Amino acid sequence: MVGPIDRDVVAEVTAAVRDALTDGPAFAPVAPPAGGSAEDGGPDGGVTDDGVTEGGAAETVPEGVALVVRTSGSTGEPREVLLDAAALRASAAATHERLGGPGRWLLALPLAHVAGLQVVVRSVVAGHDPLVVPTAGGFDPRTWLDAVRSAPDDAPVHSSLVPTQLHRVVTALEDLPASAVGAVTARLGAVLLGGAATAPSLRERARALGLPVVTTYGMTETCGGCVYDGEPLAGVEVRLDDDGAVEVAGPVLARGYRDRPDLDRVAFRVDPDGRRWFATADLGALDGQVLRVLGRRDDVLVTGGAKVAPAAVEAAVAALPGVAEVCVVGVPDPEWGQAVTAVVVPGARPSTASGLSSAPDLRTVRDHVARTLGRAAAPRHLVLVAALPLRGPGKVDRAAVARLAAARLASDPAG
Repeated sequence: MVGPIDRDVVAEVTAAVRDALTDGPAFAPVAPPAGGSAEDGGPDGGVTDDGVTEGGAAETVPEGVALVVRTSGSTGEPREVLLDAAALRASAAATHERLGGPGRWLLALPLAHVAGLQVVVRSVVAGHDPLVVPTAGGFDPRTWLDAVRSAPDDAPVHSSLVPTQLHRVVTALEDLPASAVGAVTARLGAVLLGGAATAPSLRERARALGLPVVTTYGMTETCGGCVYDGEPLAGVEVRLDDDGAVEVAGPVLARGYRDRPDLDRVAFRVDPDGRRWFATADLGALDGQVLRVLGRRDDVLVTGGAKVAPAAVEAAVAALPGVAEVCVVGVPDPEWGQAVTAVVVPGARPSTASGLSSAPDLRTVRDHVARTLGRAAAPRHLVLVAALPLRGPGKVDRAAVARLAAARLASDPAG
């Protein structure tokens, strides 16, 4: 069981991953029980390695499988995904090629999910151990900044973060003098950003500071991120099915699901040319080979008979001053079926002339979204929260957000 990140846990996991990538037993990290936030690494726990113990994963998965990784469950029940050593190495090589070299990798994500494990895999492929940001006390951006500044040798430092972590890093950097900011950005090669949608304003703030942010798209079944800033990695192909859902092909695809041939038949398909594709649950748009993800197919809201894509509304709301994070959900409504509701974390930086942070009011949000996307998409409710509920590797827990919004509106219908 993998709990908060510390150097001893990372050393143990790194050794297990190194063995798994070189014909050793498969490694199966297990997430800790619920109770800790994803970006903080979860509650306390040790490490369970089914692939090392006799009768474990090494004896129950096909030859060539290196990692057995459980999905975060955002599409239903969590599933155990079989990742071959060859697919993991192909993913690491393609990432290093896109970033201009392997550099040094800094780990700040939980090791029970593919994003954190990939930091270890890339480090092993590059021939060194990952740098570590301990998370027993929660993710501290100052510790991350110190780790970047103090990284050994002159190799560029790469790190993977989720939006909540990036928000904390950006806020910390904005309070530092330019010389201190420069000492950090001079060491960075890339900050891979994934796990959840990111407000455009946060990306702009990060890049204005000189942070080399790269947005990523992928999932456990593709060995993590396989599309960077909308462009597939080398060897990866993307296309859309007849309904506009994203499909992915390439050497990074998983072997399949553990003991679930029924799911394999639905998710992994071979075309007449023998090319194997993974069918995602995400809607997308392609401009040539540049992918724009529009949100999950199952997240589409129906309000007053009109279909509304939450991701599009989130992008519009996130562009407003005073919005740090936003999640758009549907709340049951007797007139509209689902009432579009924007759940907003107010901005941490000043957004008014007085220097105080202020979230936009409902009328401002409605008018802006209506001008951008049409009246049907305009939120009918605005709920302000201190933080969005998260699950897995920093993904927003939409079901929890919807429950929170419904409870808040039941107690304050004017929201």
